[in-house]
Amino acid sequence: MNLKSIGIVLGVCFLAASCNQHRVQVTESGLKYQFHEHDDDAPKSKLGDIVSFHLLLKNSEDSVLRDTYKENLPVKLVLQQPPFKGSFEEGLAMLAKGDSATFFVSADTLFAKMMQPLPPMVKKGTDLTFTVKVLNVQSSEDFQKDQAAKGAAQKSVDAKIISDYLAKNKLTAQKTESGLHYIVQTPGSGATPAQGDVVKVHYTGKLLDGKVFDSSIGNPQTGGKPIDFQVGVGMVIPGWEEGIMSMRKGEKRTLIIPSGLAYGSEGSGPIPANAVLLFDVELVDFSKSGTGNTPAGNTP
Repeated sequence: MNLKSIGIVLGVCFLAASCNQHRVQVTESGLKYQFHEHDDDAPKSKLGDIVSFHLLLKNSEDSVLRDTYKENLPVKLVLQQPPFKGSFEEGLAMLAKGDSATFFVSADTLFAKMMQPLPPMVKKGTDLTFTVKVLNVQSSEDFQKDQAAKGAAQKSVDAKIISDYLAKNKLTAQKTESGLHYIVQTPGSGATPAQGDVVKVHYTGKLLDGKVFDSSIGNPQTGGKPIDFQVGVGMVIPGWEEGIMSMRKGEKRTLIIPSGLAYGSEGSGPIPANAVLLFDVELVDFSKSGTGNTPAGNTP
């Protein structure tokens, strides 16, 4: 065999291996999958790792059910034991940082395990396709260190955003050690709520551009009434906890909350990642007994 023949054979072998890698395959448990980018030698995700990835979820008719690229917010998931044979989690454990693949998961089995009926856009007996691109794989310890570093950097960014907002709008606010800013609009009287007290609060939440994302006033979910919840026990975002626990009955206050005391790098619904938030709040009343109801929707 001459060198030219060897080259042809090697080329054919390479193409065959490439085609083999990208064809739809099936695991022993029955999970169908197709690799798009895959490094066999890279360390795979382990149980307990935090996997960050983009996801394109489609039904059997190729309709998009979720697209994190459009949301501009990758999924962060703690990798756990697969909840059933042929699950998406099983497929995710096959991937390393930089890998991409599509997994075909039985819709019937998935929704049965979730104890939910099939939604109208998903047909019985079909597969859902999960196409993922793994952005990062971190141990829990490394993830926490990374989040702490990002949080520290974001804190200074938020401080400048708040400073610029106050200067632009010619506002004077009081600042706490945590970075929370507040402006007392109407003073209250009496004592302030203590940890575990049930507070009744009216609120309107806005982004710094003035866009309202939630309010108790005129909200059919609350009947237009103030919401009630226990304060100081983690039922609301930290910026609310701190701000409301220093208010007096009847007080109206504007809270300017840095992202680290709000929804952080994840955001929530219409609230973008790393968003500084503005809340107009009124402490209507508070009491020492009873239990409250956490607000609905995107409320803190």
